[in-house]
Amino acid sequence: MTQRPPPGGAGRPRWRDLGWFVLAAALPLPWVVAHNLEGLGLPPEYTALLSGLSILGSAFLLSWATELAERDIPQALALLVLALVSVLPEYAVDLHFAWRAGQDPSWAPYAVANMTGANRLLIGLGWALVCLIACRRSGTTELAVHPRQRLEIRFLFLATLYSFLIPYGGHVSLLDALVLFGLFAAYVVGAMRGESAEAELIGPAALIEREFSERGRRLWALALLVFAAYAIVISAKPFADGLVHVGRNHAIDEFLLVQWLAPLASESPEFVIAILFALKRRGSMGLGALISSKVNQWTLLVGAVPIAYALSSGTLHGLPLDARQTEELILTSAQSLLATVLIADLRFGRRESVLLMLLFLGQAVFPSTEVRWGFTLAYLVITAAVLVSGGAARRHAFTGLLRARPPGRRPD
Repeated sequence: MTQRPPPGGAGRPRWRDLGWFVLAAALPLPWVVAHNLEGLGLPPEYTALLSGLSILGSAFLLSWATELAERDIPQALALLVLALVSVLPEYAVDLHFAWRAGQDPSWAPYAVANMTGANRLLIGLGWALVCLIACRRSGTTELAVHPRQRLEIRFLFLATLYSFLIPYGGHVSLLDALVLFGLFAAYVVGAMRGESAEAELIGPAALIEREFSERGRRLWALALLVFAAYAIVISAKPFADGLVHVGRNHAIDEFLLVQWLAPLASESPEFVIAILFALKRRGSMGLGALISSKVNQWTLLVGAVPIAYALSSGTLHGLPLDARQTEELILTSAQSLLATVLIADLRFGRRESVLLMLLFLGQAVFPSTEVRWGFTLAYLVITAAVLVSGGAARRHAFTGLLRARPPGRRPD
């Protein structure tokens, strides 16, 4: 029998969750209507706004659908399928840019902009906020990372090491795609062999599970998945193109719009869910979700870009990189390396979170070439300093990432 929350105080979260659900479901509707009326002749500003809101709402619906689906999908299948589905909003936008670049090379920078922006947001804002909120709620100075996340940390480290090699070929190649897909496949195999834990549902997903039977939950998961996927598919192209045209029409750097505004829409559900876990004093679970998302994006997303470009261009050449894209990729790799070093010992402190956030905000606010290279150097120097001054335990934890069973301190 379906359990229902008791009356009184438990009803307030139910109405709050219902409000979030209604809001998320309503956000895609204006663009769905406009799309089916052939855009209504909207200017790019309104097109970008409505399609962006559609992606935002759909991303929340998709996240709740995948959470519900995890109750019924076997773990071996869920690890692969849900990893792909959960990052669909980010993929839809980025792969559209890569596809356009195959037909018009001037669009190539936008694919890299979206890809690097999404990855740096996850660490610079997502990881940092979860840690700071969790530490404040628990009254501690550091967040203990669950030992289960060693696998994700290890593959994030391996993908990060390889990512430093990508720019030096002058393009993101099909060989890069092969290596990164191979890393993700190895990650899935490792995850299937490891221990598993049933995910805790929160927000509207938990509301649906409480209020409906098993069959009803499955129907809701399917309906949300289909509607959200449809809305994302019809929104990705106008949103991506609209951002570029808005930048050109208003003398705004369209690279920066694509790099930061587009990922904010697609990454927000992951951020919100992780922060909710932190507020419930489940910071390790929230951070774990963001670490997993980073692994997915740093392997699958980066690897998918040259494939989309090659299919569109009808060649075997990878996505070309200019000087700015090369800088952005190396900067993203340097940030990822520092973050990996900081959590390798399964501890993530408040000062480390503030450091990552300040470095992220600094290079986001001042996006010149000199600043990018300066922050890249800063990330690398700080990484070396952390390893040198962190003691034998931290260095042992870091080098252990290259082993099948890396060491690390268990959380209290």
